[in-house]
Parts: sequence; structure tokens; C-alpha cells
Amino acid sequence: MNIALSTTLTDTDFDTAVAKTKEALSAQGFGVLTEIDMQATLKAKLGEDMEQYLILGACNPNLAHRAVGVMPQIGLLLPCNVLVRADTNTAGSFLVEAMNPAIMVEVTGEAELSSVAQEATTKLQAAISALGGKNS
Repeated sequence: MNIALSTTLTDTDFDTAVAKTKEALSAQGFGVLTEIDMQATLKAKLGEDMEQYLILGACNPNLAHRAVGVMPQIGLLLPCNVLVRADTNTAGSFLVEAMNPAIMVEVTGEAELSSVAQEATTKLQAAISALGGKNS
């Protein structure tokens, strides 16, 4: 099982890639609850440099409600993380990667989460596909 649903965006800049990703997520009913700028955080806390790397905590309230209704502990795996990060192998390219929701079912062993995970996968894959990048 792949850990991520992903695509590579070319001929763009980081801010545009982030904005397009947020728009694509919104079109599928996901809001962005958190943003973690790993590049800035590691520079400030450790003095370390790294590529542009933003973690978006995306949540679809309907799906989250259904999942928590099946298994209250599933909140430990929410929200769905979506990464926007520089492709260190190709200048001017950015990877957009969403956590594969099937991992929730695999990790928990809770079969009742399958329908929620399948719907989340469909919506996240639609968002990733809408970006028009090269799917990985």
C-alpha cells in the first residue's frame, strides 16, 4: 500500500502550488485547520536549512464525524495531512502528497472505517488530480 496519493507540479512556484492545493481541497469539502512550515520551524529551532516544506492539516467535517462515530480514537490520525514540498531532484517542481486514508483502516483494523476511508480517498484523489500535475 502506498502511504500517499501524490502528484508533481512543474512550472510553478511554491506559493502558487500551496494556493492551488488549498483550492483543490476546498472544492472537495476539506478545510485546512493547520499549517506547519517545516522549513521555518527547523531553521528557527535547530538552525537547519531544508527545502520548502509545508504540512497542511486538512479536514472534511462530514468524513471526520463519521470516522469518530465509528472509533473515537481515530482522532489520533486526523486531520488528513497534505504536504506541499519542493522536489529536491527537479528545480522548479513541487510535490503535493496526501496521506492515503486506507492507512486508517490498516492501522486500526476497524473494518467499519472502510467506507469512510474509501470516500476520503476518492475526494483526496480528486483534489490531487485537479492540480493537473504528473501523478506519482
